[in-house]
Amino acid sequence: MRNAREFNFDGLVGPSHNYAGLSFGNVASFNNVRSASNPRQAALQGLAKMRALAARGFAQGLLPPQARPNFRLLRRLGFSGTDADVLAQAYRESPVILACAYSASPMWTANAATVSPSADTADGRVHFTAANLNNKLHRAEEHVQATRTLRALFANPDRFVVHDPLPSTPAFGDEGAANHTRFASAHGASGVEFFVYGRVEFDPSAPAPVKYPARQTLEASQAVARLHGLDAARTVFASQNPAVIDQGVFHNDVIAVGNGNVLFYHEQAFADEASTLDLLRRALGVTGTDLRAVRVDTGVVPVADAVASYLFNSQLLSKPDGGMALVVPHECRETATVARYLEQLVASGGPIDELIEFDLRQSMRNGGGPACLRLRVVLTDEEAAAMHQGVLMTEDLYARLVPWVERHYRDRVEPKDLADPQLAIECAAALEDLERILGLPGLYDLS
Repeated sequence: MRNAREFNFDGLVGPSHNYAGLSFGNVASFNNVRSASNPRQAALQGLAKMRALAARGFAQGLLPPQARPNFRLLRRLGFSGTDADVLAQAYRESPVILACAYSASPMWTANAATVSPSADTADGRVHFTAANLNNKLHRAEEHVQATRTLRALFANPDRFVVHDPLPSTPAFGDEGAANHTRFASAHGASGVEFFVYGRVEFDPSAPAPVKYPARQTLEASQAVARLHGLDAARTVFASQNPAVIDQGVFHNDVIAVGNGNVLFYHEQAFADEASTLDLLRRALGVTGTDLRAVRVDTGVVPVADAVASYLFNSQLLSKPDGGMALVVPHECRETATVARYLEQLVASGGPIDELIEFDLRQSMRNGGGPACLRLRVVLTDEEAAAMHQGVLMTEDLYARLVPWVERHYRDRVEPKDLADPQLAIECAAALEDLERILGLPGLYDLS
């Protein structure tokens, strides 16, 4: 077993962060539609989280925001003229489409890709598959820049493979790491990769939600596992409970999170809880590891409270000095049932022995908690040295990014501001400056 660490790459919130309520099935996003947002505060909250975790000894990086507005999308949909003309016409004729083109949702990097570490793959390289996110217009174009960014950061072909996204059809709806978890005795050991899906395209009799869409298909999860060269004996596919999807659990990471040999989950997370746990135990048994399941009962924390607080949309991290920490948003303390449960959890003597709390209100109001904001990438020491170093969080990088945010980001964006050509100019200027700070010239096609 080689020495390896889990790096968390948090999404740097972009300057167009706004509340458009575009994500049907995401309760928080829908509840805050057309509210005023604060992009500057959102970015600073995210950077504060990254800095604090890096200071604790966790391996921390960032993924840069994507270029917004997406003028290519707007022009493909028939809006024409100068950039200012395009914005004005879109705002006049279809403000929802304009909001899609301005969406800052790439901040939730758990949806950027699915990642398999070299200890799990047949060719011994780290594999990435950019998620097609084809369920929502505002996210369906993200894979283009996500693939470009991942290939810029992980460019060494001897160490890394960045696959193209799956075909953008309903059969292969893929939402990335938000529906994927890895279990292992240690980060550098061979592990079990756990894929959770919401529906089965080619089996109409399979359970499916009726109110909200299931965004991940079994077929997509199986395709990613094939692309990554995973061992079938150490790969588990499980159906999400369709009833909780209809309660606002749009990704598995809203109802369960795993790390090491620990699965922290709600009793209603899976369509067949007993079978899912049995499959995980059998697969982990191949690696000589026992599963530690931490179950939260509905009578203790109702699903509605889990969704409102994002209890499970937390980060479960192995601490450098031993034990595990659960990274939670302030909303967990503000939800009575969740606050009581967490007090009991850390005092129970179980594997989770610390809470780390952050103010992520701007992201939370748009439907994304700590787990949404990060992409987990396990890297050996050699792989970490082979990636682009300019996105790894240090005090120096933090000290350069804070004034960059304060210089380029507005402190208030309302829906009407999306028609302002100056906002588009400000967004482009911010990314040009960011390329220089991160040492990634040509990261964006801003032509």
